[in-house]
Amino acid sequence: MMLKKFFQTYFLDDLKALILILLGTLTWSLTMVKSGIAYSYRMGFWGPNGHDGIWHIALAGSLAKGSWEMPIFAGETIKNYHIGFDLLLAIIHKLTFIPIHNLYFQIFPPITAFFIGIFSYKFVYFWRRSKLQAFWATFFVYFGGSFGWILTLLRDGKLGGESVFWSQQSISTLINPPYAFSVLLIFIGLNVLVKGFHHPRSRQVTPRRWLFRPLRGEKNSDKSMIIATFIFGILVQIKVYAGILSLAGLLLAGVWQMFKRKGVTLMKVASGSLIISILIFSPLTGSVGESIIFRPFWFLEGMMGFQDRLNWPKFAEAMLNYKLGGIWLRGLTAYSLTFAIFIIGNFGTRVISLFWFSRKVRNLPKIDFVDIFIISTIFLGIIVPLFFIQSGNSWNTIQFLYYSLAFSGVLAGVVLGEYFENKSVSLFYNSRIKAGVVLIVVLLTIPTTMSTLAYHYLPSRPPAMISKEELEALKFLEKQPDGIVLTSPFDKAKADATIDNPPRPLYLYESTAYVSAFSGKTVYLEDEVNLEITGYPWRQRRVIAENFYLTLDQAEARNFLEKNDISYIYWIRGQGSKPAGIQPGIEKIFENKEVEIYKIY
Repeated sequence: MMLKKFFQTYFLDDLKALILILLGTLTWSLTMVKSGIAYSYRMGFWGPNGHDGIWHIALAGSLAKGSWEMPIFAGETIKNYHIGFDLLLAIIHKLTFIPIHNLYFQIFPPITAFFIGIFSYKFVYFWRRSKLQAFWATFFVYFGGSFGWILTLLRDGKLGGESVFWSQQSISTLINPPYAFSVLLIFIGLNVLVKGFHHPRSRQVTPRRWLFRPLRGEKNSDKSMIIATFIFGILVQIKVYAGILSLAGLLLAGVWQMFKRKGVTLMKVASGSLIISILIFSPLTGSVGESIIFRPFWFLEGMMGFQDRLNWPKFAEAMLNYKLGGIWLRGLTAYSLTFAIFIIGNFGTRVISLFWFSRKVRNLPKIDFVDIFIISTIFLGIIVPLFFIQSGNSWNTIQFLYYSLAFSGVLAGVVLGEYFENKSVSLFYNSRIKAGVVLIVVLLTIPTTMSTLAYHYLPSRPPAMISKEELEALKFLEKQPDGIVLTSPFDKAKADATIDNPPRPLYLYESTAYVSAFSGKTVYLEDEVNLEITGYPWRQRRVIAENFYLTLDQAEARNFLEKNDISYIYWIRGQGSKPAGIQPGIEKIFENKEVEIYKIY
């Protein structure tokens, strides 16, 4: 009872919403908390955590040392990447001494998930003045899913298909921590704006404590605008996609406010946020503009043609033939149908948000700045990946769509809440029919969440691991003086040969940053995936590293080590040739049945 009273006093006075938030927090956290725990025989990694999580741990570890050096590409500084989340991870690690991998996998995820629920609920509650709409919006934020499960059920006889239509869904929010943290900041920022502008729908709300206290008076309103400017300004360094969408939303909302003669305050917030974004992002930016490629409908064509997506090859071939042959009418029909499949498939039950859009179109004079912000975020989040891809990793721009899905979930909750609040509906529909509507919505929404957990995160056997022997070696290396570590280049052929035999060691799983992440050392070349995305010339360096392992000339090997300031060689038995440079001045300082570590003097 004391715990219940605490939560009701300081967070929510809606017990049903609180239970929903705790359930959503638990569900989301299951995608993370099992990974990164060292058991007696190994450390396992579920889902994409075997690559993406390792990268963030390596980057945060480097930042925690006060270094701006790229931890997986020795001698180069960090560029073309948003480091806000990793910097926060590094700061918390320095303050608490909690290992970074425990912060990343076990501590940050449930905290982030919980507060996303709190602030998404609060935002809708203040904006719409409705607990029921806020409840259902929070439900879709946590459990919104695609219709991919229908396809896999019909085709394979089992649930699944989270990303059949390309986009990840709500259940996968935490496996992309910068995205999750950016969503949290957006909801916090919107809360501040709604209260700061004395929004008419939030004016009559009487919250309980400081967390819900309305901002009253011009002084508090000015303060809230400053806070909102800072929050939206730093978004670009948390997640660049969030920064772009939020800045565009603020600018359009500011123009709308000016058009309606409601002042320039919001335009000042947008301008200030833009200035902050430029100031904090420019120093770490190289050639970001060159990484965005204009490639219209690449995602639509890939969705139809790729085996791991919808996989309708004949339709995909027809689309391309129509486009290349200039058969415009048939091409327009084919691409329009594909776009409809793309939208409905990805949005799932959140397509009921279209009712909200149709109502707004009929009542344009009543649209407010929050409406404009949400509309622009959803619209731009769809348009950008429809026309642009990213060099190095073509499908990265689909992450713009993640924000469209999140806010369409908010609107779907508003629509569903309004439906149940509608007095005319209440007159003609009894409670059993309402319960039936709830049941249908829930049953069509949650299969994505359940299947993703069941197939990817709940099984006891992880797809990737670090063995006990490697953990021992990495812990030993961590205790050594700082220096650059040379590892064997990733062998994709060997990795592909072990794909059906999980759990695979990380060196046979993907090109990852695990040596840097768990030794705390800078590596000469590691995680080619992120090096490609961030635009480093890693291929040349890989050739040089391969030549070192292949050469029989000790002088040549020694010259390579000295020229590149290599301090340690981390060599896994059986992974490539044993270095020829094992000679005077190179000492074996560690050995077990799986790993040898050499020190270069």
